[in-house]
Amino acid sequence: MLNSFKEILAAAKQNEVKKLVVPCPVAADLPLLAEAAEAGLIIPVLIGAGSSIELLVNGSPLAAEKYEIVEENDPGSVLGRAIAMIREGGRGDILMQGGVKHQDLLNTILDKEQGLLPKGRIISFISVFQLLKREKLILVTDTFINNNPIIVEKQKILENALQLGRILGIETPKVAVLAAIEQVNPGIPSTLDAAILSKMAERRQFGKAIVEGPLDMDCALSQVAAGRKGLQSVVTGNVDIYLVPEIETGYLLAEALVLFGKMQTAGMVMGTSKPVILNLPFVSDENRLVEIALACLACIKGGTNG
Repeated sequence: MLNSFKEILAAAKQNEVKKLVVPCPVAADLPLLAEAAEAGLIIPVLIGAGSSIELLVNGSPLAAEKYEIVEENDPGSVLGRAIAMIREGGRGDILMQGGVKHQDLLNTILDKEQGLLPKGRIISFISVFQLLKREKLILVTDTFINNNPIIVEKQKILENALQLGRILGIETPKVAVLAAIEQVNPGIPSTLDAAILSKMAERRQFGKAIVEGPLDMDCALSQVAAGRKGLQSVVTGNVDIYLVPEIETGYLLAEALVLFGKMQTAGMVMGTSKPVILNLPFVSDENRLVEIALACLACIKGGTNG
């Protein structure tokens, strides 16, 4: 099991180099791409106007590394070209956002005919955090993509998180389905969804996973707090995956852990046919390298869609 960002990087370096496709590359990404290439993780494949890309690369750290340029002079076709290369196999393994807007990237990924979404799946974003006081990684989802998921969507969001857990070597993930309170209350829909997911897990619908919910945050974090409220579970106090009710909770929790809690975070889109890396404002440049390493591991450990 991988317990730190350092271990993620070390594990990724043990495998063959992957092709990282970057539509509309920007200057700010070049040092990161150079570092990942130097580490033996990737070969960057830069798509756009060739002359402009050469100007960007010349004089940057990437100039000393191996990279490829794919000529595409039509700005409106760059993203489609990038995804086509990923879909073809062999020409690209991982998609990175580059200079493309978030919504344009997501819309293209979700295209039923030309995107990267397998039938019957949904995409979600999983933030991975490194705990401060012990070597352990925790996953929080969904922190970016799905606004107000219904129970069927939460099931698939959880399945995406379990897949990332498997990539990290977590054999029996312990999942806390968060809600405002720890009791099932018909007036609070998130508690009903949590109870349903917990019952599904009891019946082995998620395989080797222990799902507990609803849990409020103090019960999730502390066995003592849970005991005071009459809860007895192996999940409380030792959670691997936190499933949040909706995006406002997820995004704000992720930001708070980074900005107030000073925790390190990296993340990845899950549910796609090939790994996709977004550029989120609360992920440091150092940890964006971890995101590339995560994507490389996903390529060899069952992919991002289970």
